[in-house]
Amino acid sequence: MPLAAMSQIAPDRVPTVSTEPSYKYEVFAGWGYTSLNQVNQSRNGLQGVNFEATRYWGRYFGLTADGGYYSHPYDSVNPGNPTVDTVLLGPVVHAHLVWRLDIFARALLGIEHTGGEATATPTVSFAGGPGIGMDYKLRPRLSLRLAGDVIDSSFAAATPALPPETSAHKRENARVGFGLVYKF
Repeated sequence: MPLAAMSQIAPDRVPTVSTEPSYKYEVFAGWGYTSLNQVNQSRNGLQGVNFEATRYWGRYFGLTADGGYYSHPYDSVNPGNPTVDTVLLGPVVHAHLVWRLDIFARALLGIEHTGGEATATPTVSFAGGPGIGMDYKLRPRLSLRLAGDVIDSSFAAATPALPPETSAHKRENARVGFGLVYKF
């Protein structure tokens, strides 16, 4: 065989085998906090629970369904007895950072409901916003999660006393969650 024909054959490569398991689903449950900018004279936010379920397609991309119920005031200076419920859905991008740390970014859209107060109208609003978070792996299937979002909504206050450059309807609520993630 001529030398040119011999150089066309590539040697067999040894396939790389990933030792890390690949999970398609994860669930999160934990403590949550949200600010309460849609209620007049609110000085503090509300605490409650936050739940998430995520379905991954591949190693990096997924779809997250998020729900939260916040009803316990952080301090007693809030007027009335407000509650906030959220139901959000959106894409998530997940990546390994270093050592046992993973990071993710997401964009969520859905609805937010404010109850227990007559100052937030309408009581249900379209809501959404970006978020980021970090997971610390305790075991291959179990992690600790710290996440934060900025959720925009459109609640009109009963007496909007805002500067002209500020919308009387747009509200931005910071949201934080901390808890456990289980992957399967």
